[in-house]
Amino acid sequence: MEQKTQWNLIYWIVAITLLLMLQNWWQTARTVELVPYSEFEQALKEGRVEEVFITDKLITGKLRAPDAKGKTVIVANRVEPDLAARLAQYNVPYTRVVESTFLRDLMSWVLPAVIFFAVWFFLFRKFAEKQGMGGFMTIGKSRAKVYVEKDTGVTFDDVAGVDEAKAELREVVEFLKNPQEYGRLGARVPKGVLLVGPPGTGKTLLAKAVAGEAGVPFFSISGSEFVEMFVGVGAARVRDLFEQAREKAPAIIFIDELDALGRARGVANPLGGHDEREQTLNQLLTEMDGFDSSVGLVILAATNRPEILDPALLRAGRFDRQVLVDRPDKKGRLAILKVHAKKIKLAANVDLEQVAALTAGFSGADLANLVNEAALMATRRKADAVELSDFTAAIERIVAGLEKKNRVLNERERRTVAYHEMGHALVALALPGTDPVHKVSIIPRGIGALGYTIQRPTEDRYLMTRQELENKIAVLLGGRAAEKLVFGELSTGAADDLAKATDIARDMITRYGMDEDLGYIAFEAQRPRFLDVPELAAGGCRVAESTQARIDAAVRGIVMDVFARAYGILADNRDVLDRCAAELLARETLDEAAIQALTVDLKKPASALATAVSS
Repeated sequence: MEQKTQWNLIYWIVAITLLLMLQNWWQTARTVELVPYSEFEQALKEGRVEEVFITDKLITGKLRAPDAKGKTVIVANRVEPDLAARLAQYNVPYTRVVESTFLRDLMSWVLPAVIFFAVWFFLFRKFAEKQGMGGFMTIGKSRAKVYVEKDTGVTFDDVAGVDEAKAELREVVEFLKNPQEYGRLGARVPKGVLLVGPPGTGKTLLAKAVAGEAGVPFFSISGSEFVEMFVGVGAARVRDLFEQAREKAPAIIFIDELDALGRARGVANPLGGHDEREQTLNQLLTEMDGFDSSVGLVILAATNRPEILDPALLRAGRFDRQVLVDRPDKKGRLAILKVHAKKIKLAANVDLEQVAALTAGFSGADLANLVNEAALMATRRKADAVELSDFTAAIERIVAGLEKKNRVLNERERRTVAYHEMGHALVALALPGTDPVHKVSIIPRGIGALGYTIQRPTEDRYLMTRQELENKIAVLLGGRAAEKLVFGELSTGAADDLAKATDIARDMITRYGMDEDLGYIAFEAQRPRFLDVPELAAGGCRVAESTQARIDAAVRGIVMDVFARAYGILADNRDVLDRCAAELLARETLDEAAIQALTVDLKKPASALATAVSS
């Protein structure tokens, strides 16, 4: 209000000044006439001039009486007296013309400055664009994109497989639609809602759906866009973002990748000093404390690294509620597939439930990519609709990689790969509780994969016993066991299998407490992580050297005992192994039906038979 009043006063001052200048010009134009110097001299001779005023360039005369035009003052440019005396004898009008050098003088000073500023501005703008800073005058402005209801184009009907998360966010929608009714009993909506989960599970989509359902402005910005090379820019953008949102309240502020902005303070710079990111985070904390949620302003944020966020962000009064957006279960995957299948032409005999069963562990983004890849597969073979075989081929391409048809293996390598893959498959078929084998192939795929064995889970599992984990290790080691049994030597093909088996065995000892001698102790703390990347060791080993040696021995004992079990299974079924490997070499790929037909006489270990009878 004060700023508006100040601007109105400035407008009045400018208007009055212009009016006075116009009045002065009009008065001067009415009373003063510019005449040639010769006419001025003639007026002097005739005695019509009462008074004369002389300056460096002008001579002004006040007339005794107004002339025929009503002018009372005449003005002429001065001419040198000697020159005027000589010119007077010729009886012609003469005057002095004053040459204006203003423009020339101005350009001699201004033009170099303008050129210098233009070059500097051009170079700075190019530098700013490369650094992602935007325009020079918008450094402190927020880059939040504002969407309204019609622009988001997303509602809860477009989001599937995360029913629990949608139920949590419906409260936010109802509050934004009718804050007075929602707060009639004194309750308040959470100031901030943090969406956590693995990449591709639909966190950003959920935030847009909340805005689409509520029909309110949606401010979307990434956490990395706050931080710039200039000190104070990030904090200025935070202030600007909240000011924009307050003006359009009720509204939603969505900060994607919050971990880029909200990393715990003191971790990245333990020696102290000023950090622009920390200043930006402090400003965000201040803004979250400073606004009243009753005005209809809600902050949504998404991250897949909640373990590194600053505790001040997660306390009550800021991000009051955390909503887990996890990978969907089988029912959720089916719902997601139905949503994306509406965009393609699906064959009538395709059962999406089978596809959902084949995609355990897939996120929403993975399923969307799967449907697209299946449609591309059908398009390449000139089909009229997408078949189940297209989905199977797309899953193989996503899981195992692209077929490398030009990668030709020699005959010995093909035999090694065939026995290796069938070793995996036969051990999986012989042990209880393992996932059924869906396909075995020796066609090279992806980076370094000379063959692959695909197992299809029959259900989603959340708990596993020690026996089931050992069986999983046995399946991984089945390829190495087959190589040793048939060829009597080892190859490099089992490197990935050994790494996975070792990780499972180490987790059994250090995290799950599955060793009686070491006790029910967790030697490694489990941190919530949603990114499938190795966790870096921090602070060194947490156990004594002697205990670490016992852990290593226990891990080795598990791996070697399970390897011996897998080796024994394959030795008892050597004829089945040879028969399956020969068929795989001939056909290159065996599906589930062919594998079942080739292994009808497979001998299972006694412990597996006992487990099957008891169950």
